[in-house]
Amino acid sequence: MKRGEFWKKIKGRKVQCQLCPHYCSIKEDDVGKCKARQNIGWKLYALNYDQPVSMNVDPIEKKPLFHFLPGSLSFSIGMAGCNLRCEHCQNFSISQKGSEEFNMKKVKAADIVRLALENNCKSISYTYTEPLISYEYIIEIMKLAKKKGLKNVIVSNGFVNPRPLKKICTYTDGANIDLKAMSDEFYRNICGARLNPVLESLKTLRENNVWLEITNLLIPRLNDKPSQIKKLVDWVNINLGKDVPVHFTAFYPRYKMDNRPPTSIASLNQAYQIGRKKLRYVYTGNAREIEKESTYCPQCKSKLVLREEYMIKNKIKKGKCSCGEEIPGVWE
Repeated sequence: MKRGEFWKKIKGRKVQCQLCPHYCSIKEDDVGKCKARQNIGWKLYALNYDQPVSMNVDPIEKKPLFHFLPGSLSFSIGMAGCNLRCEHCQNFSISQKGSEEFNMKKVKAADIVRLALENNCKSISYTYTEPLISYEYIIEIMKLAKKKGLKNVIVSNGFVNPRPLKKICTYTDGANIDLKAMSDEFYRNICGARLNPVLESLKTLRENNVWLEITNLLIPRLNDKPSQIKKLVDWVNINLGKDVPVHFTAFYPRYKMDNRPPTSIASLNQAYQIGRKKLRYVYTGNAREIEKESTYCPQCKSKLVLREEYMIKNKIKKGKCSCGEEIPGVWE
């Protein structure tokens, strides 16, 4: 355990956690909604500090990040817990549990950096569950990683308060944020959260020069109507810009939605076409649609990055197409 950041004492020997918009009021010995922060002796502690429950070497495309060091490896770690309760969670076996439910060895921040370097990774990704509830651990790793020339990536739900997010932006190079729906009702009923804080996080990341990509998981009959897709695309275009890549990905039955049908190819293609009307870089995922996972030059239409599963062929040189068009992203 480690003393947590972003909290204050309140009456009745409670603490109020101020890391995310839940603002949990935590009684002594209790934990917050994320199951990762506990009131011990009228102080807030991070329970999952230096206790990753998952560590893997992944292609960066798996995050997914398509405009960020394509073809490179990212050392990926995840800790137990999450501040959302998504009924469709793909990693519920670790996201909906506390660290005490796992018998994991402690892994120091320096060892994470060492393992990343030993595995020829160019970045460290904080992913699988909600990384920002493990704030103290990941920011310590991030600082060491930057000193060793590694880049830092967060794969997050974006449900975090502005002050901690701005601080972590200092050390963050890339982010993929799961924008679950352009509906506050969806966030409240399906995820136990709210939409607006996520939208504010997206703007904060963009304003702080973190390379940003967005994922929208299309769940049949819940968030896949054309009007909902158009609303998301329009918001991204107006508030973040047409160069922010958006990934529309296929849902498969899982967790509390194991009786819901998977996303159809037709639904993915529809979202792709709607996105392409306003945005320059739109992708589909979880469906092996090679043409819709590749990157094209918006000017001359040349195929610049071919993605066939995790076989990557990249023709982008110094951030540009051969025609001279600049392709936004982190390429080296």
